[in-house]
Formats: sequence, structure tokens, C-alpha cells
Amino acid sequence: MGLSILVLIQSNPLETHRPTEGLRIALGLSTGSGSVTVVLLGQARMLVSEETSDVVDMEILERHLPVIQELQLPIVVEEGSSTTFSLDPDFAVREVSQSGIASLLCQADRVLVF
Repeated sequence: MGLSILVLIQSNPLETHRPTEGLRIALGLSTGSGSVTVVLLGQARMLVSEETSDVVDMEILERHLPVIQELQLPIVVEEGSSTTFSLDPDFAVREVSQSGIASLLCQADRVLVF
């Protein structure tokens, strides 16, 4: 049984390449034996929305998003995110309470923060 890995992305994708890099790394880790879950907080939630045109490293994001959708990589956002962001229904996104996200962080074997 592989490790459970949580990739927490909280940086603003309009200001830095880190969120895009975090998604790319999560995708790479998802091909291993462990389970990978991505948690998007704050402005990072726009990575799975329909408004990604101004994201830093957009060309890299465009290359990896279709694979993330196809693999249905689990993505967690805070409850109420769909009222703020137009979340793309092609992603495996679920809204979770803040305490639920805290539980996910505590239960993961490894956590990577971007």
C-alpha cells in the first residue's frame, strides 16, 4: 500500500508559478503507488475554474489540465468556493469544510505545500 500524499496549493497563480508547478508535481506523483489529493486554497482555486487566462505559466497549465481531468485527480476546495469561482465540472472537485481540510492534512502521510 502506498503513501497518501496531499499537495496543498495556496499561492496566488496570478503572481507566481508555484501553483502551476504544484499541480504539475501532483500529476507526476499520481502515477505512483500512493494516493494523491490536491487541496486548493484562496486564489489557487482558480486553477480549476473557467477563468485561468491570466495565470503565470499558463502554457504549462494548459498542457497538464487535460490529463488531470482525464485521471480525475481528486481536488478539494473550501466549502462555498463555487459561489466565488466558476469551477470547471470536468475536474473531480469536491467542496469540504475548513475542519475537513484540516483532517485531510493530519491524515496524510506526506504534505507538499506550494
